[in-house]
Amino acid sequence: MYEYIGAIVVGLMCIVIGILNTKGNVSMLHSYHRKRVKEEDILPFGRLVGIGMMIIGAAITVAGVLSMIAYKTENKTLDVVGYVIIGIGLAVGLGFAFYAMKKYNKGIF
Repeated sequence: MYEYIGAIVVGLMCIVIGILNTKGNVSMLHSYHRKRVKEEDILPFGRLVGIGMMIIGAAITVAGVLSMIAYKTENKTLDVVGYVIIGIGLAVGLGFAFYAMKKYNKGIF
């Protein structure tokens, strides 16, 4: 039961970090992810990375809730749906983040 709560907490933390990134606070990103970002591009860079992070966080949160419901109802289909949501959320969220890094940092590393 605690692992589901842990997933929900991690998802919510990702959403909060994403919100901070969208407001231009990119200090939580590794320095190599932002080292070649121009000063005027920090806000659009942070927005894209933040959107990606919020998508990942939302997917983890929804999957955690679905897994908790599946545990209570013994409905394994909800677990599968949760895994699919995490996979899609990770793909889309990382897509946003990698696009931002490529566009504004001229590369992922």
